[in-house]
Amino acid sequence: MNLLHILKKSWSQPCLDACALELREKLGPTVPSNSILGPISSYLVQRYGFNSECKVIAFTGDNPASLAGMRLEEGDIAVSLGTSDTLFLWIKEPTPALEGHIFCNPVNSQEYMALLCFKNGSLMREKVRDECTSGSWEEFSIALQSTEIGNCGNLGFYFDVMEITPETTGRHRFNADNQKVANFPKKIEIRALIEGQFMAKRIHAEKLGYRVVPSTKILATGGASHNKDILQVLSDVFNAPVYTIETANSACLGCAYRAIHGLAVGRNVSFADIVKLAPEPRLAATPTAGTAQVIKKLWKGLERLTRTDAE
Repeated sequence: MNLLHILKKSWSQPCLDACALELREKLGPTVPSNSILGPISSYLVQRYGFNSECKVIAFTGDNPASLAGMRLEEGDIAVSLGTSDTLFLWIKEPTPALEGHIFCNPVNSQEYMALLCFKNGSLMREKVRDECTSGSWEEFSIALQSTEIGNCGNLGFYFDVMEITPETTGRHRFNADNQKVANFPKKIEIRALIEGQFMAKRIHAEKLGYRVVPSTKILATGGASHNKDILQVLSDVFNAPVYTIETANSACLGCAYRAIHGLAVGRNVSFADIVKLAPEPRLAATPTAGTAQVIKKLWKGLERLTRTDAE
């Protein structure tokens, strides 16, 4: 249970009451995550040799720390394309829902971050690759290159294992006439999978309050981020440029950035100033001209497919 009222930035009394008596006094006051809590304990100095001048910066979770480590800015998206797919979003006005998670922003106490997890990620992509191209990523990419953006109106979502967002299973295919079909030709199947995965991510992100803005950039990481044709579909669906980053252990790196930022508080130093010398991400894909209009036409049908009661 999250005990924090994220809008008020204070403990939620009903949640505290549900857990234990006098919990507010035990927890102490809430503070921004770049706050200095005090010096390190004398025990750690004596036991492990820490410098006695070492300061302790307020805690944050591993996912918010990853947002800091990836150096997201307002309107940005980080997409981890691994066994499961994960989205980190920087948002200004959250609209919490049953699906997804909303956190306080770890580097800007007045704003928020959202997290979305999708279980059917790379394993689903690999399964369709094996079914349609006998395991060849090269042929998989050729299929994406040789099919149209929007897939001629053919839509699909693929959940071979119980999905997290939304909670459902099965493969759902709809043709250009919005009729459910049992199968697609192999090339259509591949594009339906990749477009469907990214369109679902955008729809659920917008349900949590995210909006693509002119400055939006997408930071992609994980195994599938090495496939430029998959990244092109990602760029087209979100109508934003995609960059790749090689940040390993982004949560640990984000904690280090936050620690430096915490020490700089009071000196009018922003988080952007702290990370300005970090390596820049590499541009991997830009939206294809006219894509936004194509995606907009599909949006109504896609919203229906992402409902948990898809038939």
